Amino acid sequence: MEHRLVTGIEKALGWGGPGPVGTAFARGHLADPDLITRLMTPNRLLETIRHRHLANPQLRCYAEGDEVHPSLFLSTNVNRRRQAVNQADMAALGRILNSGGTVVLDHVDFFDPTLEVACRALGWWSGELTSANAYLAVGDTDGFNLHWDDHDVIAVQLSGEKSWEVRGPSRPAPMYRDAERNLAPSEEVLWRGTMQAGDVMHIPRGFWHTATRIGSGDDGHSLHVTFGLTKRTGVTWANFLSDAARADEDFRTDLERSDGTADGEVLAAKLTDLAREYDPKRYLAELRANTPPARHMPHIPVFGPLECVAAVTEFEPVITPSGDTVQVVGGGKRLTFHGRAEPGLRSLLSGHPVRLTHDDQDLIALAEHMIQEGLCAPLTAESLSAYTGLVTPDTF
Repeated sequence: MEHRLVTGIEKALGWGGPGPVGTAFARGHLADPDLITRLMTPNRLLETIRHRHLANPQLRCYAEGDEVHPSLFLSTNVNRRRQAVNQADMAALGRILNSGGTVVLDHVDFFDPTLEVACRALGWWSGELTSANAYLAVGDTDGFNLHWDDHDVIAVQLSGEKSWEVRGPSRPAPMYRDAERNLAPSEEVLWRGTMQAGDVMHIPRGFWHTATRIGSGDDGHSLHVTFGLTKRTGVTWANFLSDAARADEDFRTDLERSDGTADGEVLAAKLTDLAREYDPKRYLAELRANTPPARHMPHIPVFGPLECVAAVTEFEPVITPSGDTVQVVGGGKRLTFHGRAEPGLRSLLSGHPVRLTHDDQDLIALAEHMIQEGLCAPLTAESLSAYTGLVTPDTF
């Protein structure tokens, strides 16, 4: 999938691919001004919040450097059927913002089609699950305390400006669940400055950072989105091996037998064999192949014929020709087709929207099958808009 955000990030940061993710701090500027307004605007973010049922901590607010209690901006309304509905109190959000506060919506890609496709494109590009958080601040606003994240971050300033300080790590490759706590900030300041609309930076896992609008004046604002890329580690591989070991009775057997012995040599040998069989490369390949897609639109034929479809897997499906057949692996599925289906499969699973014409019934039938298997989804006018001008349509 070729997405303008991905190519823009690569050019801005001087990258030739996803290899530098997680390696070093980097900063640049997106040369495409239309791109940042397409991703999100302050009013669109507030409209997104207004039309959703949200709860804390997915929706959070901050004022004067402290988190605002959810009861002050979330309300429980009772509809005419006496059903309780949690939603944001938009008037309260307005007061918080107008008083120099900040509104944060985590996983905004769950609700916004444009950011959903952007995260999918970043996931295909990086090979890692990607999500987006949006931060809207108004006026002279305190930011978060100096902190580090347990995932790599690509931050894009969409409008307004915000001042940042980024420091190096104080513990190599820290984790959320770790052998020791990582509480002492690094003294090494890598960059201190102001992000303006179009600026982008990459903050690796464990690098300390903070952002604020203090000193920026009361008549401005900031909207930025952070794309979080959660990389797999040796620990996640070890956890996978632990789960895979459950298939072996020897691993399920008590360590201390009735005679007080434990056959540690057998377990160690089997664990070594398991680690060789499922080495990190195979582990990552199977993880990506078996990750199911997120929710997507169903195809309801009574609403009309298929007109446009796109792949919706979290990672790019693998298409492998073999003699007279072609195999597709992705989205938790392993499917085999006749070799003549390969061109259609490569088009449908390219990540680009594919328009269907009524004179190509074979492609339509293949698209319907891929929708049934969950690897593709029909595009409505709203979901297609997330691609328009950002991802070039594929011509079969």
